[in-house]
Amino acid sequence: TLFRSVQGVPAANVGVQVFKKAEDGNWQLFASGKTTATGEIHDLFTEEVFVEGLYRVELATKAYWRKFGMFPFSENADVVFMANDSGHRHYTIAALLSPFSQTISATVSNAHNTKQM
Repeated sequence: TLFRSVQGVPAANVGVQVFKKAEDGNWQLFASGKTTATGEIHDLFTEEVFVEGLYRVELATKAYWRKFGMFPFSENADVVFMANDSGHRHYTIAALLSPFSQTISATVSNAHNTKQM
């Protein structure tokens, strides 16, 4: 889920690319899409193809802020993480965005038990 920190509203239509690190050390595009009106993105890929590995999620923040006539500091906001190294998990990445900063956090839970307490 992505939010615009100053306005406190979801960041809609932000480009999202997911890369997976290949055995040769290069990043390969794994999936891409855009956030919805609620700042979320779902179903980029299936559980079967989301195997153990090193992943990078890249948010196209510069392109997003330029749509509002702003000149942001960063090209992108990204997070790199090892996925599924302890068995299959469900990952939720949340980001608070502004033109000059970003805060990214994640929640990791069992894939088939995503109920929160």
